[in-house]
Amino acid sequence: MDTVLFVEVFVTLFVIMDPVGTVPIFLSLTGGRSQASARRAAWQAVAVSFLVISLFAFFGQQILGYLHISLPALQGAGGLLLLLVALELLTDNEQEPTAAAGTNVALVPLGTPLLAGPGAIVAVMLFVQGIGGLSEFLAVALGVIAVHVCLWASMRYSLPILRVIRESGVLLVTRIAGLLLSAIAVQLVADSVRAFIAGEG
Repeated sequence: MDTVLFVEVFVTLFVIMDPVGTVPIFLSLTGGRSQASARRAAWQAVAVSFLVISLFAFFGQQILGYLHISLPALQGAGGLLLLLVALELLTDNEQEPTAAAGTNVALVPLGTPLLAGPGAIVAVMLFVQGIGGLSEFLAVALGVIAVHVCLWASMRYSLPILRVIRESGVLLVTRIAGLLLSAIAVQLVADSVRAFIAGEG
């Protein structure tokens, strides 16, 4: 196995997917749920993220080419979707508590586009394009798997924090998470617009 490539893949995806940074967002989205539901959301989000990234790693260029979608367009769409989620976190949404409680946050926004976002998808696609043999393939695959193990651990062991901070703490974390998520979303859209202006879209 190519150890240097493994470290490069792991560090790159770790920075992009930010396991530590997902903790406040995960806590805010699972604050009103039982421990079992939150644990299930943690592994489901990681599974969805791994599935989406694997799909784009193998078939990303073909999918985007067939649909005539550019990478900046994918990035902009992901940013707008995250911005909608951020606005919900920043504002009180007490009109439909039942619908909110029944929503599977593991799919959207946790699994995608928060974890398997445009940045992570593009990075993996670029790494896959550079694969020249079995050792490189193993390095990229193990790097992706290792990052997802870190993501699962960060969300799984954030549950004790949830028990300590209680409802008022969850409200505070929710507002902070909404602010951070909105900043991430605006950055994604800005990068997308910049790419379109540069003629890359």
